[in-house]
Amino acid sequence: MSSLDEADVIRQLASPEGRRKVFPMIVDQYGEPLYWKIRSIILTHDDADDVLQNTFLKAWKNLPTFEGRSRLSTWLYRIAINEALDFLRRQKATTLASADADLSIANQLMADDYFDGDRSQALLQQAIAMLPDVQRTVFTLRYYDEMKYSEMSELLGTSEGSLKASYHVAVQKVTDYLKRNE
Repeated sequence: MSSLDEADVIRQLASPEGRRKVFPMIVDQYGEPLYWKIRSIILTHDDADDVLQNTFLKAWKNLPTFEGRSRLSTWLYRIAINEALDFLRRQKATTLASADADLSIANQLMADDYFDGDRSQALLQQAIAMLPDVQRTVFTLRYYDEMKYSEMSELLGTSEGSLKASYHVAVQKVTDYLKRNE
């Protein structure tokens, strides 16, 4: 969406009729990029699809409170990332964390019809999945999206310095994991 289009969308969000009219356009515009952002955190298609649906439900519910202080895309990405992290927290709470469970991530990806990578890419995803939630998010935003730290700071509400530190530690952990599992 161009900035003029976004300004028009924000104006339309002020009324219930406008929200009903413009929300399908928001879903159409941001559905795929949000899916891939969620997928980089969640890893599996079905779970990422569920989190995407939750993201749009939460966005719809909170559209009347969107004040336009940030870009619409930033607001949607923040919701998506928070939903993805909440999903991971719930998943960890219901699943016993074991080395065997962590090692199965690469095997799950290789069996996923929507995963088109090779074994080394699956191991990279496994290494990323083993990172703590914040480090995983920072790593994926920086490594895959090449997002600037200033943008991440706005999106995640964290200082640039702590984001840089998180990324550095995440890179080291991923590198060490890949070296151990070559």
